[in-house]
Amino acid sequence: MLIMVTGGSGSGKSEFAERCCMELCPREKIYIATMQPFGKEGAARIQRHKKLRAGKHFQTVECYTDLEKLILNAQTTLLECLSNLTANEMFTNGLNEKQTVEKILSGIWHLQKQTKHLVVVTNDVFCDGISYEQETVQYMKALGEANVQLAAMADIVCEVVCGIPLFLKGNKMEYSLLTVGEMDHNYIAANWK
Repeated sequence: MLIMVTGGSGSGKSEFAERCCMELCPREKIYIATMQPFGKEGAARIQRHKKLRAGKHFQTVECYTDLEKLILNAQTTLLECLSNLTANEMFTNGLNEKQTVEKILSGIWHLQKQTKHLVVVTNDVFCDGISYEQETVQYMKALGEANVQLAAMADIVCEVVCGIPLFLKGNKMEYSLLTVGEMDHNYIAANWK
């Protein structure tokens, strides 16, 4: 099963994605970290995410580019996150928009063949209305296209807004699998009449 979790910065998407993985597999899981530790802010963010994962049975694998080279042995894998991976592929490897999207989707396909459940976190970076330099616009276009194609491939697509998961694709049975635990069942039942 391929699950796409999207949302804006600070929306709670990472916490939701981790919870999905824990419900799908309480045992050992793989966490693919794509954020390169640039500067103090980046290092602090990485440490925060590691603390949030503590005790959740995630084995962290750092992979900044080239997902297609990873060899996994896991029932459940969390890829965090597509926006970092897109930037890494585009700017580290010097790929254009089309090459970046193709490489990312090829890597996701490769991971999907190796794991029963793949949860991919991505960002919504398109709503701020700010004008950017051409290089950033190209990155945003590549991420947008990767998101569109990933959503088409995914069994479940969920947007997290202010900590609330809004399911955009999938069926009720799949939703109920992901909503056990801390989720408010009344909220979910009210939204799936």
